[in-house]
Amino acid sequence: MILEPERRAVVESAPELAELTPGRTGNLSVRDGERGDAFAVTPTGVPYDGFGVEDVPVVGTDGEVRDGRMAPSSEVPMHAAIYRREDVGAIVHTHSPWATTLAVAHEPLPPVHYMIVAVGKRVPVAEYAPYGTDELAANIVRAMAEAEATATLVENHGLVVTASDIETALENTHHVESLARLYLQTRAAGLEPTTLSDAQLETVLEKFESYGQ
Repeated sequence: MILEPERRAVVESAPELAELTPGRTGNLSVRDGERGDAFAVTPTGVPYDGFGVEDVPVVGTDGEVRDGRMAPSSEVPMHAAIYRREDVGAIVHTHSPWATTLAVAHEPLPPVHYMIVAVGKRVPVAEYAPYGTDELAANIVRAMAEAEATATLVENHGLVVTASDIETALENTHHVESLARLYLQTRAAGLEPTTLSDAQLETVLEKFESYGQ
């Protein structure tokens, strides 16, 4: 079975995706561990506890389905476009409520907390296009590239986060959702959020280089 570790990672990550996004919305994918031209992706329209490893679709970065018992996510064009243009190992797409609140307001997430550097110095907003289209995929890739970010909100849609592996992509999705909540709660309280300067963010990035074990 091709890409078995990546397909297993999709199955094992699905419960956490279910916690982040309502119903059967959202999707995630894991790229070939050799940064190759294929990825495993969640199947379309299936509950996140409703599929096994052999069900998980394998799709090429050209968008062609190569294996799997189930049809792939409708957002294959987005996943394929990101993998073609970015050196990333995993993608998470959610309709998580706080990030999506910003997305429907067409508002980027500014640097109100230092943990934003997990995905960049701000989270931009990609222009709306119908879901599952090449146009939407291009808008998402462009928004992240212009902002030098690994995540983007999508107008009237949701959130996309990329990372080197699925664990980091999920963790950073939680970070963005949490920061969106902090930002919106501050504004709802009638307070004006204060943002960190570029110099302050650079200091955090330097400190992160030696963070952890």
